[in-house]
Amino acid sequence: MPLYMIERSFAEELDLSGDDVKLIEEINADEGVRWLFSFLSADRRRTYCLYEAPSSDAIIAAARRTDTPVDAIVEVQPETLGVPGRPREWAAAQTS
Repeated sequence: MPLYMIERSFAEELDLSGDDVKLIEEINADEGVRWLFSFLSADRRRTYCLYEAPSSDAIIAAARRTDTPVDAIVEVQPETLGVPGRPREWAAAQTS
């Protein structure tokens, strides 16, 4: 499945509850989109997120449903990440 890096800007600091995250994950799944990991800027107003999705249109559809901004979407090649295997498994292994 294609990988995409999504840049988002927020008017205020990002502060998501567990319920917010659960709802976003449910909507993403409904659109065939899967979040892998994110980076949050120091001012907590921008995110850079890596997703697996069938298309950039699926990401945009999920973002509209969750009222989440999308400033830029860039398709990336898995081999450019410099990690073996799937990025989600790599990211999980880094925290253990």
